[in-house]
Amino acid sequence: MEATLHALGEIVLKGLPTFFLLIFLHFYLKKMLFGPLAEVLEKRSAATTGARKQAESAIARAEAKAKEYEEAIKNARAEVYRDNEALRKQWREEQAVQLADAKKRADSAIEIAKADLSNEFRAAQASLRAESERLADQIVGSVLRRTA
Repeated sequence: MEATLHALGEIVLKGLPTFFLLIFLHFYLKKMLFGPLAEVLEKRSAATTGARKQAESAIARAEAKAKEYEEAIKNARAEVYRDNEALRKQWREEQAVQLADAKKRADSAIEIAKADLSNEFRAAQASLRAESERLADQIVGSVLRRTA
């Protein structure tokens, strides 16, 4: 059993340099590799976070500008619609005035035509009376000559 313990002691004694080398390597890598790597990763994370915040604020500003533009376009369209409606109303009013004027002229022309027609009717009636009296006189004269 003593030989086993002695062999075990030798193994531990031979393994101690490796153990200390591993501990040294752990602290060396921690200081020389993982420390700077952690700093770089922290800086990168901070830069990424900052860039994200800047991007988010830029997106928010862009969305606000887009809403402003949409509102401006909406207002401009509404103004154009109002202007168009006012123009249509003005055209309808002008058309109504022109129609009323045309109706007055047509009514006036109709009245003149009626008066002319009435005058022509009276003249034709008088002419027909005169012609009928002349024909009646001729017929009477013709009948009287035959009987005499």
